[in-house]
Amino acid sequence: MLDDNPEQDLVLQQGSNRQSKIGDESMGYSYELLANRSKYSGIEPTIVHVTPKTINQRQEKTYTHSQDEFIYILEGTIHLLYDGEKHFMEKGDSAYFQGSKPHLFIPINDEEAQVLTCFIDRV
Repeated sequence: MLDDNPEQDLVLQQGSNRQSKIGDESMGYSYELLANRSKYSGIEPTIVHVTPKTINQRQEKTYTHSQDEFIYILEGTIHLLYDGEKHFMEKGDSAYFQGSKPHLFIPINDEEAQVLTCFIDRV
């Protein structure tokens, strides 16, 4: 069955129409979806808000997923825990990695960090 919504070449989303933060800050993250992802696209841009260290109640349990991931630090500092190793990252730094390996954004101090992420389906 075909979807009633036709595929569009351009999908604009005004900031005022975007849902604000989703998630539970005490668990370490909240996030904003930046675009209404097309069912045909393999890219999902998101801003992850990394909870300040004193508020974060989350243990260092890592995530895995099937997509590759690109991250760019918009504000603040984090440790990227990737495949058992910690990597210091600050504003302006970026990384591209396989989501199938264990990873986690760890707050370094009491300032929120903002991380632009794009999940990219593997081909």
